[in-house]
Amino acid sequence: MSFRRLWSTPKAMGDVNMVTEELKNLYYKRLLPIEKYYSFHHFHSPSYEDADFGNKPMVLVMGQYSTGKTTFIRYLIEQDFLGSRVGPEPTTDCFTALMYGEAEGIIPGNALTMDPKKPFRNLDPFGNSFLNRFQCVQMPNRVLESISIIDTPGILTAAKRKLSRGYDFPAVLRWFAERVDRIILLFDAHKLEFSDELTRAFGALCGYEDKLRVVLNKADRVDSQQLMRVYGALMWSLGKVFRTPEILRVYIGSFWSEPRQTCDHYQLIELEEEDLLADIRNLPRNAAVRKLNDLVKRARLAHAHIISYLKQEMPTIFCKESKKHNLIYQLPVIFNKIQQQHRVPAGDFPDCTKMQEKLLSQDFSKFKRLKPSLMTSLDKLLTTDIANLVPLLQNQEPRKKSLPGVLDGEFLGTFRPDHYRRHPFKEPPKDEGSEADFDEWVVEKHKPKYDEIFYNLSPNAGKLSGTKVKEWMTKTLLPNSVLAHIWRLSDVDGDGMLDNEEFALAVHLIEGKLEGHWLPRELPPHLVPPSKRLSTQE
Repeated sequence: MSFRRLWSTPKAMGDVNMVTEELKNLYYKRLLPIEKYYSFHHFHSPSYEDADFGNKPMVLVMGQYSTGKTTFIRYLIEQDFLGSRVGPEPTTDCFTALMYGEAEGIIPGNALTMDPKKPFRNLDPFGNSFLNRFQCVQMPNRVLESISIIDTPGILTAAKRKLSRGYDFPAVLRWFAERVDRIILLFDAHKLEFSDELTRAFGALCGYEDKLRVVLNKADRVDSQQLMRVYGALMWSLGKVFRTPEILRVYIGSFWSEPRQTCDHYQLIELEEEDLLADIRNLPRNAAVRKLNDLVKRARLAHAHIISYLKQEMPTIFCKESKKHNLIYQLPVIFNKIQQQHRVPAGDFPDCTKMQEKLLSQDFSKFKRLKPSLMTSLDKLLTTDIANLVPLLQNQEPRKKSLPGVLDGEFLGTFRPDHYRRHPFKEPPKDEGSEADFDEWVVEKHKPKYDEIFYNLSPNAGKLSGTKVKEWMTKTLLPNSVLAHIWRLSDVDGDGMLDNEEFALAVHLIEGKLEGHWLPRELPPHLVPPSKRLSTQE
């Protein structure tokens, strides 16, 4: 079974691709001519390109340094990646895009912006200071087949606020915020601090709160009383920065694949982990909806009305400069006039202060008046064309499968009574060398010790149920997602129970994980129990 079929039916994928392709056609036909005519890119964001429609959903991971950003990413993809470092000091000093590739490698920022297949071509204006600190890491990873992840430099604290990055950090964050599908903002439960740069970063995220998910990380390192205080302080601080009536969702967790510390709120951490992973897991399904939503937001922006009004008010010959400055000063009043005259909702206007700053460097004499044919085309886009696409999105068949690794929803449900399915990565890799069987099973030398644990758990008819195995496994304090992955690897025959060989394999994998090793994606041939090797080859 191919990976794509794990999370989508061909019909559902066809519907998504059809919607995405139609959105691209509508943009080039209806919206792009208006954006070019009224110089939209000078005031807002650059024009969309093919890669912006065809790229995978992207997740932006940000936060202050030492909050666990890189560790969180390694937890999601279940492996290390080139250039990653972790530590208490600022270790990530560049923006790193993790994307799928057949071969592992790094593409530097300047070369990356030249690739028409990557959605980063419009990062050129930020200059070499930024591009020298931007890279793409390509790697063959199953999770990255469906999403891309952007790792960011740690946001500086108050003690380091005098340091200069050499580029406009908030502007870069806003560029990514506009294009990504989800923004993960991490805080450390030990050191909750709101620095000047963090406040400016929040400003860059304004308008994209619907994409934002806040994570209070390392929550197992504090007791319940401390956690309650830190959580309350975080919610209060976020309420001051994001002045919206809606309360941001804050996830409490400890997102890494190492054993967690015992704490009173251990179960809460597990439940919060499932909720956040489920949210990320649904991104591929909702990618077309997000692109449609972003396109509508661009189309509804009252940019053409603003430019046309300014052009209409400008004198033909004399006092152009003084009139220009007067119009900029009167921009809030102009917004109200346009709102009343054309019945444009207040929420469809850009930020007035930022628009005033942009207008200062523009030549008003080059502005264009409203062109009826373009406005008619825009109206048809919003009232007819987009409406015709909505049924396609609603008719998408629900995906029964999802992303692999810790993001696979089945991993989180492994121990449920109705889980009696083989793991989705069942097909073992083919040995390119000799086809001789592995006579020696690496687990065999420790099997007497594992058997003692097995029989102490009172197997029934030579097998242990998932309930008994889970009760023993959770004592290791490894996250449920990791234990579920181990179960999926160990239940070789897929009957929902473990015999003595499968249990020995499970304990072997747990011990390896506790020693710091990465778990295999698929069960290697040399780890398959001897009694199961014939059945796995068939």
